[in-house]
Amino acid sequence: MRKSTLILLAILSIAFTAQSQKNKDEVKWYSFEEAIELNQTNPKKIFIDVYTDWCSWCKVMDDKTFNHPEIAAYLNKYFYPVKFNAESTAPITFQGTVFENKGQGRRSPHDLAAALLQGKMSYPSVAYMNEENQLLTAVPGYYPPEQMEPILKFFGGDHYKTTTWEDFSKNFKGEIEAAE
Repeated sequence: MRKSTLILLAILSIAFTAQSQKNKDEVKWYSFEEAIELNQTNPKKIFIDVYTDWCSWCKVMDDKTFNHPEIAAYLNKYFYPVKFNAESTAPITFQGTVFENKGQGRRSPHDLAAALLQGKMSYPSVAYMNEENQLLTAVPGYYPPEQMEPILKFFGGDHYKTTTWEDFSKNFKGEIEAAE
């Protein structure tokens, strides 16, 4: 009986450790409203993944980039990561303005997506906001982990305040190697 109890405890311990590691490596996604609210008491930059349900490259970025342990850990530490469906229909009030999807035409974008992407509707895109909820920029396109890393660190490390992207990226030494 004692031996079986020890084996059971060992199995549970391994399972718990594996689950803890899995959760550690996952991005903790927030809604836009949750991120804005959290930013009031614990300011961080906001990373907004603007996607659509039909976008195949959005799904690849979810699978390859956001599931990469180093990308996930960095996002969780330095940002409030937000998933925002550009075609969602729920109204969102932000800075006194109600943003909504007016549903005009096929695949109509939400007004907030259009504002974040400055009218350049391309998916996937990532909008970066500072701790004061001000838009820094939007970066369109799919990026694998090794290409996402310098962009995240440029904004997350406040390098955008003191250097150009060209200078930063030219001298950047990443920790993520390109997939073979």
